[in-house]
Amino acid sequence: MIPLNELMGRADGWGRAMGREVFQKLLAHVESHPDQSTFRISLKGVKRADVSFCSESVVELARRFKGAKGFCLVDVATSDLEENLDAAARRVEQPLMIWDGRKARFLGLPVSPGNQEALAFVLERPQARAAEFAQTRGITIANASSKMKQLWASGFLMRRESAADTGGTEFVYQRIA
Repeated sequence: MIPLNELMGRADGWGRAMGREVFQKLLAHVESHPDQSTFRISLKGVKRADVSFCSESVVELARRFKGAKGFCLVDVATSDLEENLDAAARRVEQPLMIWDGRKARFLGLPVSPGNQEALAFVLERPQARAAEFAQTRGITIANASSKMKQLWASGFLMRRESAADTGGTEFVYQRIA
């Protein structure tokens, strides 16, 4: 867990300069944990942050590591803070996951209507394969794989390689939480 307010040094995040400063601290933390693929960023104690701060810190971190590392936000205390995070993420078409301990919701880039069912499928379980989704929905594996790949490339999911039952390689998709 990365406590954002400790990296900020105060409860309010304002402006691009402060956002860049906090981004460097976030980056140092992530780089000091090279084997970790998913990070939770706690906003506990963060009272306010403007769009510029959000854009230069948390959103930039998620954008920089899209597809390689995942970041989810926890303890988002106010709707104003959530709105500013959403605006910053939308500006660069970056999804940001908020995890409340039971379910996920996304800020920023909205999921395309054609991929909503695939995203919901993965979010309901710790991990999923395209073949599982294809079988439960009665679609081709190629179609299911394409949907999950799009979700991963857009930053909604994480994925890792695994040995397929057929002897080849397949991807296992995971929620960012």
